[in-house]
Amino acid sequence: MKLIIGLGNPGRDYENNRHNIGHLVVEELAKKRLSKGMVVKKTNCYMNKSGEFVEKLVEQYHLNPSDLWVIHDDLDIPLGSFKIQKVKGPKLHNGVNSIEEMLGTGDFWRVRIGVDNRDPGGRVSGEEYVLQDFTHEEIELLKPVIEEICKKLATS
Repeated sequence: MKLIIGLGNPGRDYENNRHNIGHLVVEELAKKRLSKGMVVKKTNCYMNKSGEFVEKLVEQYHLNPSDLWVIHDDLDIPLGSFKIQKVKGPKLHNGVNSIEEMLGTGDFWRVRIGVDNRDPGGRVSGEEYVLQDFTHEEIELLKPVIEEICKKLATS
């Protein structure tokens, strides 16, 4: 079994935020034909509480953390790029940190989607930046990235 979880914050105010890229990918992935044994969910809690949400699902499905795939934003990666890595994650991400803390391990897959498109000269803080909405241009740039991620997850 494979559990795929998209991280984000709940509610309309956050739905187009950069921090919610995990939700956007899961919404697209849910439209695809998935192989049997795949469960796709998006968090229904705030990012900092992601660990509680994930822990309940891991227990419910009796999974090993290595069968978990977490999709999240990453400021260490430029917008339009992504990495799928096991154990390795961003320098700082409260949602991922919460999951590691609750599971007691970092031994799970991370789908790290680059959202950094900040102006180097007038750079806002990461915390502020990820809570801003994607621009129309950024969404257009991300559409093929989301499609590629969905293909990889549906077949891996």
